[in-house]
Amino acid sequence: MSTYTEDNRKVTTRRLIEMKQRGEKISMLTAYDFSMASIIDQAGMDVILVGDSASNVMVGNVTTLPMTLEQMIYHGRSVMNAVKRSLVVVDMPFGTVSGNPLKSLEYAIRMMKETGADAIKVEGGEEVISDIKKIIDAGIPVMGHLGLMPQSINKYGTYNVRAKDQTEADKLLKDALKLQEVGCFGVVLEKIPTELTKQVTSKLSIPTIGIGAGPHADGQVLVVHDMLGINKNFSPKFLRRYADLHSVMTEAVQNYIKDVKTSDFPNEDESY
Repeated sequence: MSTYTEDNRKVTTRRLIEMKQRGEKISMLTAYDFSMASIIDQAGMDVILVGDSASNVMVGNVTTLPMTLEQMIYHGRSVMNAVKRSLVVVDMPFGTVSGNPLKSLEYAIRMMKETGADAIKVEGGEEVISDIKKIIDAGIPVMGHLGLMPQSINKYGTYNVRAKDQTEADKLLKDALKLQEVGCFGVVLEKIPTELTKQVTSKLSIPTIGIGAGPHADGQVLVVHDMLGINKNFSPKFLRRYADLHSVMTEAVQNYIKDVKTSDFPNEDESY
């Protein structure tokens, strides 16, 4: 199998920082199961995110809020069973990091122990900075997440672009610097103006990963079902589709149905 990279060394958090330092962009995609993670890892992906977006694309929920710690552990373990090279980051689901540092650490330790993941991702800035510091001080690598934070959808009331006004933009930059200060190895910037991404990225020594945040981040992340065209009902401006697997899969299933109905499958060569 051909891959984008011939470097098969395990990707580490330190390596991501080194990639930023030399201006090499960081590739990141979501995965939630063994089969998809195997393909993404073997293709040469730098980072695999076991996102709580599993709530939407795997379970069919409207928001990410229903995902439980147990569900994220299940998906995280499934991905880790497949991955040899990519850095694997697992989302801490809604309610597990929420202003109680000791409890947050307990949940984070369980996530790391039961998945074998390389790191976790936490949404939020100043509000959860003490939780994040506690987790990092215990030896667990943390990636931050600022801008649009899907776990706070009931607070925002919308999935529109965040930090368009100066007050919110200033807070985002301040939060990003705090995340770096307490030891985060990177930060996701979701749906913010491209110029703000450029500013934040230039101020940080840790990498920024954008989603709907323009080209100036140190890397990019997308939901794999979206970029492969499996989910045709989600078409935000920032999404580029690299395949139309919805059509390919639909045609394959329909051909299977036809072959079964017409007794064409199985044939003599496919029988014992």
